[in-house]
Amino acid sequence: MWFRIPEYQRPYVWTKDEVTELLDDLTFASKDKPYQEYFLGSLVYQSRKAVEEKGEKFDENDLLDGQQRMTTLFLLFACIRDLSGNENAKRSCHKAIFQEGNEFSNVPERTRIVFAIRQSVQDFVDEFVKAEGGTNRTGELESLQEHSKDTSIKNMAAAVLVIREFFQTPEKEISPEALLKFLLNRVLLIYVATQSFDDAFRLFTILNARGVPLRNSDILKSLNLGPLKPDEKTKYAKLWEDAESALGDDFDRFLNYLRTILVKEKARLSLLQEFEDKIYDPKEKDKSTGLKRLPLLEKGKATFKLVERYLKNYNVVLRGGNYSQTGGSFQFDNLVKVMLTGLPSTDWVPPLLLYFDRFGHDRIFEFLTHLDNKFSADWIAQYTPTDRIEKMNSVIKVIEQVGAPDAVLSDACLAIDAVSFMRAIEGDIYGRRFARYLLLKLDYFYANHSSSMALDALSVEHILPQNPEDSSQWKRDFDDAQRANWTDKVGNLVLITRSKNASQGRLDYGAKKTKYFLKSIDTCPNSLRVLNGNGMWTLSELEANHRAVLKELRSHYRISATATTA
Repeated sequence: MWFRIPEYQRPYVWTKDEVTELLDDLTFASKDKPYQEYFLGSLVYQSRKAVEEKGEKFDENDLLDGQQRMTTLFLLFACIRDLSGNENAKRSCHKAIFQEGNEFSNVPERTRIVFAIRQSVQDFVDEFVKAEGGTNRTGELESLQEHSKDTSIKNMAAAVLVIREFFQTPEKEISPEALLKFLLNRVLLIYVATQSFDDAFRLFTILNARGVPLRNSDILKSLNLGPLKPDEKTKYAKLWEDAESALGDDFDRFLNYLRTILVKEKARLSLLQEFEDKIYDPKEKDKSTGLKRLPLLEKGKATFKLVERYLKNYNVVLRGGNYSQTGGSFQFDNLVKVMLTGLPSTDWVPPLLLYFDRFGHDRIFEFLTHLDNKFSADWIAQYTPTDRIEKMNSVIKVIEQVGAPDAVLSDACLAIDAVSFMRAIEGDIYGRRFARYLLLKLDYFYANHSSSMALDALSVEHILPQNPEDSSQWKRDFDDAQRANWTDKVGNLVLITRSKNASQGRLDYGAKKTKYFLKSIDTCPNSLRVLNGNGMWTLSELEANHRAVLKELRSHYRISATATTA
């Protein structure tokens, strides 16, 4: 049987954990019940007959489910071949890996698994798996594991090293030859096959309960590869896989951003169904004409071109390097980082991607600042998730309709509810979801943007503690009413870069500052400003800081004092 990893499949993604677990299971079964059959799971594939007119010589089976296991077994045979000194074992592995060509019998040469997903992966297989002694080249494999940008090659190289290490670990107590004998005689795989891709995928969906399942994006890729010419399929399959490798688990989210830009309404269906029913073949009628809506995008090349274009946009605006937009500083990138870290969702990303697509760098930092203010203010003012999404969709519509950045920046779609926003931030904010974000913004205001901000492992801490000791200075400096009024307000809160410590958090201000705060605020500009600027912390200092940070927030959100009073 001959197998093919088709263009729509995911890369090889098994890590040391999955490979080691498979080897441990096989080893245990071979020792515990050596004469019983061991079931390794099921395969689902689409069977494709060879077309002689196209020069095809083999019936192939496109794997929908089982790629990770089959590839790992493939690598395992290569390792056993290279580690064993037994010629029969070497020949058995050799046959499992590829068929030698014989010009006299008219038998062509080919490997048991062909990696149509990318030529570079097939080249790796030919060099390190098919070639005898290929897995012995550990130095080159270690380099590929460390430096290869191709996900499949990186993980295949790592898997070979894991397998070799497994056999060379004394406590495993199994030889390559013993495991090979068990593999060839006792290990079973059950396959389910059909000649129809749709039927094969339906079977896969029903049967699959383990492994690495196909995602909506994998099927979307397959749907769009179908209309392409053969030479285009390779090009755009590589483009898609490059994007998946670069974005990882964020790739489906990226495709959802494109869906939002095209549809401009909240998603109600799965990603695949949204593309099918709202983009490629809209089922709804246009309310103004009563006629069926026209497709928003064509399958095939047009879709891949859109993905390619917006992937470039995504890399520019969300993955750093926008120094020229903020005078050579990290200000743009730092604001993006604050938004990605602190906001409750990324529904603001589609408008940003579309703005860059339409206007490039023209006033983009200004737009990002307005967009952040709009989205965060709506969240802090307690607008619902649906409301926030609709407001972002309104921004998308404005960007599409107007001809210049000025018209976007001055549009009412970016206006905020100043009264509700100020009411929320002037009150008690500790314990509310937006408290950490407000403090992140204050860090952003006071940061030196000559470097990237560090936003890892941050937690919110009180300066005046919530429950001070009865004998503490806190009880002398604040009465019960003052503590009840001020403890949880933004002026009494700072970010720290370590887990909170309840015992140190109750220390008097001087001790708390030197023993607790100063060791854990080195990357928090607002915290540094507050604590370095105040030798004591009484009601006077707290009120002054509260007024100062509210003033900064009002200024950034462009809220006048009269609007606040109103």
